[in-house]
Amino acid sequence: MRVLPVGDRALLVEVSSGEAAQALHAELVRRRAEGSLSVREIVPAARTVLLDGLDDPARLAESLPGWEVPPLDARADGTVEIPVRYDGPDLADVAALWGVAVRDVPEIHAAAEFRVAFCGFAPGFGYLTGLPARYGVPRRATPRTAVPAGSVALAGPYTGVYPRSSPGGWQLIGTTDVTLWDHARVPAALLAPGARVRFVPERCS
Repeated sequence: MRVLPVGDRALLVEVSSGEAAQALHAELVRRRAEGSLSVREIVPAARTVLLDGLDDPARLAESLPGWEVPPLDARADGTVEIPVRYDGPDLADVAALWGVAVRDVPEIHAAAEFRVAFCGFAPGFGYLTGLPARYGVPRRATPRTAVPAGSVALAGPYTGVYPRSSPGGWQLIGTTDVTLWDHARVPAALLAPGARVRFVPERCS
């Protein structure tokens, strides 16, 4: 663990892996909820967690490396379910990369238990981990100029759902009608860091 000051009231904590970042994020959120940590924002990323709005960042920087951070709780309570039609245009390419039949891709993907590692790229977009490492896939050599909203996609170790139409180079394996970002909803984002997610296959029409 490496703790770096950011301005007067923030710290950036670097850790060794995505799993470590998720576990640290969960522990920080827990401590804030119980009142033992005063911080305005806790923002996870791939291998870092940013803490902003600290009263005494120097003191926390000194104590953080000695914390006992428990592993993530793997229980599925409070899981967000996302219905998905596995009808994406890159389904055959993903099957070839995985070395399986096209019909096996939905079964493999839907069997995984995902967690939102961090959010970014666009409002409502979550980077979901949970697929075994052997199912990581590269981005497309040529990105698409427009990916439809609701596209379920893979890139590297991550699964994501495009909350709106945008350019993108991820491998598209399916579609969902779930709204990922809604200004009229509280909170506006369906997915937040730490949330558990399951994809539920639907029949393609």
